[in-house]
Amino acid sequence: MVDRAREVALKILYKIDKDEAYSNILLNDMINKNKEILNKKDISLISEIVYGVTTWRLTIDEIIKKHSRIKIKKISPWILNILRESVYQIVFLDKIPKSAAVNEGVNLAKKYGNRGSIGFVNAILRNVDKKDYKEFFDEKDQLDKISKTMSMPKWIIEELKNEGLDNNKIFEICKSSNIRPKVSIRVNELKTNKEKLKEILNEEGIEANDGILDDFLVLEKLSGIEKLESFKKGLFTVQDEVAGLTALVLNPSSGENVLDSCSSPGGKTTYLAELMKNEGNIEAWDIHEHRTKLVEQNAKRLGIKIIRTKVEDASIYKEEYKNKFDKILLDVPCLGIGVLRRKPDIKWQKNSEDIDNISKIQFNILNTCSKYLKEEGELVYSTCSIFKKENRKIVEKFLNENSNFELKELKIKEKFFLKYLVKNKFLEVYQNEKTDGFFICKIGRKKGK
Repeated sequence: MVDRAREVALKILYKIDKDEAYSNILLNDMINKNKEILNKKDISLISEIVYGVTTWRLTIDEIIKKHSRIKIKKISPWILNILRESVYQIVFLDKIPKSAAVNEGVNLAKKYGNRGSIGFVNAILRNVDKKDYKEFFDEKDQLDKISKTMSMPKWIIEELKNEGLDNNKIFEICKSSNIRPKVSIRVNELKTNKEKLKEILNEEGIEANDGILDDFLVLEKLSGIEKLESFKKGLFTVQDEVAGLTALVLNPSSGENVLDSCSSPGGKTTYLAELMKNEGNIEAWDIHEHRTKLVEQNAKRLGIKIIRTKVEDASIYKEEYKNKFDKILLDVPCLGIGVLRRKPDIKWQKNSEDIDNISKIQFNILNTCSKYLKEEGELVYSTCSIFKKENRKIVEKFLNENSNFELKELKIKEKFFLKYLVKNKFLEVYQNEKTDGFFICKIGRKKGK
């Protein structure tokens, strides 16, 4: 008989491959569809397998290659994902006996394969051992070693190498990309304060500790966050701290006219509103109407009334917005290499060619939206990526072509972030044990220009 949790995990993994869909969205959908037959233990195992296989796919496939006479590309997608989830359990999960992983893999093969594939799965899984992973640390080529031990595509490693990072730094970045992040939340000070929210969360059975930033908390052992009454009442927003830092760097004041040009789903937009004490005006743009609805939903839950959403393409200039805004947030589309620990799917859906394509879009948005800034106004350019081609080089090119703008000094008080500050002008954060990877800088329009 097929184990229900492993079968649901298999279906999600198959669909991720087939549709190139994001694992977190599929995971939530599939769990909701099967909630009547799944218990907490099932859901925990499904989440563990899906996240784990998605994160460690390259490494797992290398182990399969070692034991398979059939090339990966020739293996049926169903059988390949049965092997992947079984190998993950054998190599990376100490609490599951190898015999259980093998038997359940064979049971799935009986349902989703044929007689030949049953023996194929059984033979491979019986030969797989934890030492298969350890052997990758003996690779002589250092980039291959990093790729196979940290399950990182070679093109990402090579890009970081080309940017001047040494092997040790690259290894640490890749290692941090595989560490499952804790949940950080931003206190909605329009409705409560940090100490009160701690008490409320404690009553809900949630342990909350102070974050790096003043109005952030880090939660322990949390699932089903949207079901909490404190969340429904809008007392907090889920947000990584370095993403929140973007709004703090822009530092909008009450009464100002602010633009968030790429706003969905609204985490940074709503933080801007909270910093403005819900006084002033924020225009929140996105190119898709359904995504502006997400911003509206977040604003409503948090009790924010100064956000006005619009369906706009930030890369297309419109005269009506010229010199309109005091401050602008440009958290532009990017490859997302800084958030791999949250979205490991990105590793398998992007390639090196995407860097040039996205950087053209980023520059166009910066160049266009800069014209919407008032004299002496300020804008923040940020991404959740770590490649200089998406970050510093975009900004430097813009400044070379626009003499009426200048870099502003970043005034950051948190010691944790100071080590990532470059010449007091660029904040280049590589993913680490506490935060995602990110880039932030502030650009000002000169007076009289």
